[in-house]
Amino acid sequence: MSKAIAFLGATGGCGLSALKRSVAAGHTCIALCRTPSKMDAHFPNKPANLILKQGNAHDAVAVGELLLHPSDRTRMVDAVNFSIGGNVSATLTMDDPDVCKKGIAALLDAINTLRSNGVSGRPLIAMVSTTGISEHARDVPLLLVPMYHIMLKAPHADKKVAEQSLRDSSERFVLVRPSLLQDGEKPDREIRVHVESGKGVEKKEVGYFISREDVGRWMYENLLENAGEQSQYEGKAVGLTW
Repeated sequence: MSKAIAFLGATGGCGLSALKRSVAAGHTCIALCRTPSKMDAHFPNKPANLILKQGNAHDAVAVGELLLHPSDRTRMVDAVNFSIGGNVSATLTMDDPDVCKKGIAALLDAINTLRSNGVSGRPLIAMVSTTGISEHARDVPLLLVPMYHIMLKAPHADKKVAEQSLRDSSERFVLVRPSLLQDGEKPDREIRVHVESGKGVEKKEVGYFISREDVGRWMYENLLENAGEQSQYEGKAVGLTW
């Protein structure tokens, strides 16, 4: 059954990979972009089931408009793919150290505002986070621990706050924590899945790398495609690695 899926941060990386698969499968996809024309290279044929909206992911009003089901504005979309993030500079600082925290805050604010205005729905929020911030176990190889704690300290702090905001909410969510990201889909390579609930580790997997394309593929196949149904990963954090 066709779904309506909203995308925040889909102009590249994991989000774009998930968006491409969702569009190809015929789902109604609504993406919020600062510059919608950036999508022209990825969707030159302008598919009818892809709706591009101009706006900022930190603007709760723009996000609220994104969340309305295109064919029925009295209800929300079935799922939200959240994959916004910042860039780490050579000086190990970020252009916006609170990019994810502010994005999740805007998303939750938008959902609450829509509900207060009579809009129904509980979309599944699939958030791209990161390994290295688990409170239960080491989920990165020992060789990478120094880099994670020094070079990636700022983005990890931001992701951690954003994750906690989702946990503290009453929304449906899955936290997706990829290992170090690289380009290049490898469809024949197994994706190992580390699983954590609020009580601890349910299944442990540790690895070095995974591609952005494969993360997006996994998110589509395991979360977005059947977003209206209860997922085995709902309310949990999943680590993805080769």
